[in-house]
Amino acid sequence: MSSDAALFLRQWMRSPATVGAVAPSSRRLAEAVTAPIPRRGDPVVVELGAGTGVFTAEIQRRLGGRGHHLAVEINPRMAGLLAARHPRVDVVAADAARLPFLLRERGLAGADVVVSGLPWAAFPDDVQVGLLGAVRAVMGPDAAFTTFAYGFARHLPPARRFRRRLSNAFEEVVTGRTVWGNLPPAFVYHARRPRPAAEAGRPG
Repeated sequence: MSSDAALFLRQWMRSPATVGAVAPSSRRLAEAVTAPIPRRGDPVVVELGAGTGVFTAEIQRRLGGRGHHLAVEINPRMAGLLAARHPRVDVVAADAARLPFLLRERGLAGADVVVSGLPWAAFPDDVQVGLLGAVRAVMGPDAAFTTFAYGFARHLPPARRFRRRLSNAFEEVVTGRTVWGNLPPAFVYHARRPRPAAEAGRPG
């Protein structure tokens, strides 16, 4: 077992509701999740639930030194590891629900892309609503939001509620193909055009 996998397993055993996975995501899943990052310009890219940095490394590769990359990780140990590995990344150990404040604190008006590694299906309804509200609050009309879910849980009630909640929060939600090279296999949600708050707040 790699050191990252061992760290993930230990942190998951301590707090499964916040870590949400027993192993890091694969490079193939990282490529799918980070696909909306533009190839030009200086975008603001926000990464939620950065973990040990699989998505972080791919975001950095795509940015190639451009823009501003804010990585939010609630687990202090993982955040410290991430900051040491990626000194060019703005890493903060914080709750993703504080995202609007974290961007304002840095003088950033909003995010062009929000990439999420959060375990949405593991969160209770009120947490899902709060986090999606924080994401929508920092997105302009042309911004993109991506997250992933595990294929085996696709039809379970928590996952189905989250999918309905995504449709309430965004006008466009596209489900990507299954990434079989991930453990367990996963797929990506690509969401754009956040809806007005009144529509997004409908029950999932």
